[in-house]
Amino acid sequence: MLEPIVWSELFAGVPVAFQVLFWIALTLTVISFVSIAVLAIAGFRYRRGRRRLIPEGAPGEDDFLWVFVVPALDEEVTIADSVARLLDAEAHRAVVLVVDDGSTDRTGEILRGIDDPRLRVLTRTAPNARRGKAAALNEAYRHIRDELLTEPAFSGIADDRVIVGIIDADGRLERHAPARVAWHFADPLTAGVQVLVRIYNANRFLTWAQDVEFSSFGLVYQAGRASWGTANMGGNGQFNRLSALTSIAVDDGPWRDRLTEDQDLGVRLIQAGWHGAQENGAAIDQQGVPALRRLYRQRVRWAQGGWQALGLIGGSARLEQGVIARVDAVHYLLTPVLISIAGLDFFATIVLAVALQVPVIPASLTVLLLFLTLGFGPGFITLFLRGRGIRGLLLALVETVPYAVYTWIVFPVFLTALVRHWSGRTSWAKTAREAIDTGLPEPVDPLAAEQVEPEGTGGIAGRAAG
Repeated sequence: MLEPIVWSELFAGVPVAFQVLFWIALTLTVISFVSIAVLAIAGFRYRRGRRRLIPEGAPGEDDFLWVFVVPALDEEVTIADSVARLLDAEAHRAVVLVVDDGSTDRTGEILRGIDDPRLRVLTRTAPNARRGKAAALNEAYRHIRDELLTEPAFSGIADDRVIVGIIDADGRLERHAPARVAWHFADPLTAGVQVLVRIYNANRFLTWAQDVEFSSFGLVYQAGRASWGTANMGGNGQFNRLSALTSIAVDDGPWRDRLTEDQDLGVRLIQAGWHGAQENGAAIDQQGVPALRRLYRQRVRWAQGGWQALGLIGGSARLEQGVIARVDAVHYLLTPVLISIAGLDFFATIVLAVALQVPVIPASLTVLLLFLTLGFGPGFITLFLRGRGIRGLLLALVETVPYAVYTWIVFPVFLTALVRHWSGRTSWAKTAREAIDTGLPEPVDPLAAEQVEPEGTGGIAGRAAG
């Protein structure tokens, strides 16, 4: 017969300082478990009722002007593919607005070779160029308001009927995305809609894990938050109402100079009283980072943006969407703190075992629970949703283990990012793109004959949208 747990003696024999850390980690683990469970249930209800939510006479894509904004800095490898797919999108009124942010490669040359009246190119030059993604997006925002909407073809369109889509230069937006997104804007309080992000070169362990990671964000976290209107905007595949962007614009535009300007924008929109939605019936594919060192550098940048976002917690605690939404919004912004504590918990367990030779069975309990909660839980739900039937369930159980290991690989980035944040270091080298197989009829790039032949990255793996 099992002995009852004596909670006061759970970490007996462990130095007091470590006991404090383990109790904090255990408490946060329970909170995280409850959070994931609530989001999973809310997401299930949201997915089940998503189509029933469409109101009678909801707007279609032809009720809006779609402006696809593509910030581009040295994107010669992917820019033609991305623009070609946007020009092929099912949107009756659409403009593709590329911001060439001081590229020194063939990006500008490739864009000049694309002959389509729907393509506009804003070329930024020194000293204004290369001042961050937020500056490039604000340039596009000002162009839309001050120039595009004054043209005869668009002058009669109200700001709340202009949808600004942010598409990364490696983005492959699905053709039907505008139609799937449009109905959300029947709600006049909807500021933005985020579509599901997928990885199209998921043919290696790291890129496969990133594909599961992004799917987890959309299918679990975002779907749950969409049920109470607090889904956040990602950097790629977000669609924002122009009037909502104007409502939070400061100085040069709505985007602020942050390392995660997308998170900052989405949170501020929600705090301003707008709603955020998630549309998993449409997706955008992007490149995953295949090398661990480059992935680590990218995630340190994202994590530092998370530390910068801690200043938004006060506004999240005052949201109008209800208590659950407020608690979740604060919990979301505290992610860098929670994961840093999880990393310290793991490190402390190793120290106890190796350096202090203290029994670690009690201490390892928190590490196990954190592993199951933060890595295994969301990963399993995501893989289960992407699978089918009993075979899908069994495959999800198997695949979740390596995915959970991946989530622990990236844990140290939050502590590294904290050091950078405290030291005031914000400069970053851009993540390089991989050569691609466009998958489009040739020629996609009118200057392709002068380019190096790209290596194939494999086809897009089959996914299931939530």
